[in-house]
Formats: sequence, C-alpha cells, structure tokens
Amino acid sequence: MGRHAQAPTRYELHPQLAADTHPLATLALCEVRLMDDANYPWLVLVPTIAGARELIDLDAGQRRQLTDEIDQAARLLRDAFQPYKLNVAALGNLVPQLHVHVIARFENDPAWPAPVWGRVAARPYPPELLIERVQVLREGFLSAP
Repeated sequence: MGRHAQAPTRYELHPQLAADTHPLATLALCEVRLMDDANYPWLVLVPTIAGARELIDLDAGQRRQLTDEIDQAARLLRDAFQPYKLNVAALGNLVPQLHVHVIARFENDPAWPAPVWGRVAARPYPPELLIERVQVLREGFLSAP
C-alpha cells in the first residue's frame, strides 16, 4: 500500500459517509445509502470490502457485481423520479473509501447543468420527506428482481 496506512481487515463505513447519508438497503456487494441532500435523489453505493479505495481493489467478480448494483440503483432512480439524466461517479478525493454516487438530475435542479459538487449547499431532508423518500427507495430495492 505504499505510503498509505495499512488496510483495515474488516469493512467499516467511513465516518464522513456515515454522517452524510442514511442507510437504505444492503445488496450482495454494497451498502446503499441515501445522501442527505434533498436537492437531488442521490444514492451512494459502498462496496463492503475491507480496505477498498479504488475500483481496481475489487476482483473481477466484485467489479461485475458492482456494475450490476449500480445498474439496479440507476434503474430505481429512473423509475421512481423520471430524471432528465443520471450521473454516476466514483471520485473519493475527500473520502478515500471506495463509493459510487448515482444521482438523478433534472434540468431545473439547483446545480444544472454543472456537477452537483460545490455548486449549492446540501439541503438536509426534512423528516417527513426523508421518511417518504427512504420508504419509496427501500420498496424499490426490495421489489427488484
């Protein structure tokens, strides 16, 4: 691992991801979380692989599974919200733990057409909307084939 700290031996969610998101579902590879930003329907998929920082830290089977789970998340967002565009990104510059953002975008959203990062302040979900959003998305994951 070069100059980086030794890789953890068990999966643990990065504290920043835990603080910024709400748990939604557990898939075969990933923990799926809802970003606490009501500006956009925004999912974060976190592979539950200890020490994974990059896509290349996953083996071939895990990479295929991640692609399938990104597909599932994207289809759920498309079906539930009918966005104009879906953004999928794995950046990890501030949070090094491997995670993938799947964001439903609309031509009238606050950051359109720019990327969502650094454009407008996150708008935490009001409790009622959070409950509704989590319920819709959890049902979508539970009913997925």
